[in-house]
Amino acid sequence: KGKAKGQKGKKITLKTAKNSIRISFDGGRRLDLSKMGITTFPNCILKLADVDELDLSRNMLKKIPSSIQKFQKLRWLDLHSNQLEELPKAIGTLQNLFYLNICNNKLTTKNLPEELNLLKNLRILNLGLNCLDSVPTSLGALKELKEIGLFDNALTTIPNSVKKLPKLQKLNAKRNPFPDSTQQEEHADSIKRIETLYLVQEKDLCCSCLKICQDERDKMNKLKDVTLSPSKKPSFPLLLTPNSPAKDNQEEWRLR
Repeated sequence: KGKAKGQKGKKITLKTAKNSIRISFDGGRRLDLSKMGITTFPNCILKLADVDELDLSRNMLKKIPSSIQKFQKLRWLDLHSNQLEELPKAIGTLQNLFYLNICNNKLTTKNLPEELNLLKNLRILNLGLNCLDSVPTSLGALKELKEIGLFDNALTTIPNSVKKLPKLQKLNAKRNPFPDSTQQEEHADSIKRIETLYLVQEKDLCCSCLKICQDERDKMNKLKDVTLSPSKKPSFPLLLTPNSPAKDNQEEWRLR
């Protein structure tokens, strides 16, 4: 008596797990055990290792066992919002994985297995809301990666091997302690086009270029001068009718 008992999670049986299988939008089999209060990995689900998707998010898991490698068909693995402090090296054997979400855990750079770089088909990787102080350069081996989340960590830089991944379309690294705000803005969305504006005097343009520029300037000036005549003013009859949705909502908006 008097001693605090350890947190005891919900017991997942094989029957419960089987009843939690759903069909995903593309016809795959998804085992959804999210928000179940699970504190330890339920070994019974190893008998369902032929599923395509596994969702263990929003639980209280502290560890994922090496037996995760039995899920060789897995394409989609969601472990976000747990209490994970490390990942097993065996995660690198899941060669069909294209989506991995380990956001909002307690992962450190030291406890990220190097074997993550073996996930050659990975398209989406979310490492946000963890305790990472650096990004492993080895993640640059994930040539198929299209999106990576690194937000809300303790990062001061992002290696070029990651920023310059050939297929990367989205890199979210917001709210990290980068050395200056400019660098932070750059990392928040490093996959963006930069357009440069060059100013030249009219005398430096050839005749054809000068004409194009003048024509465009004339068009812009005409647009500025255009004003709607009274007969062409937009009409919104629904705003005037007694039962219009706009009128019904007016008092609600005023209260805000």
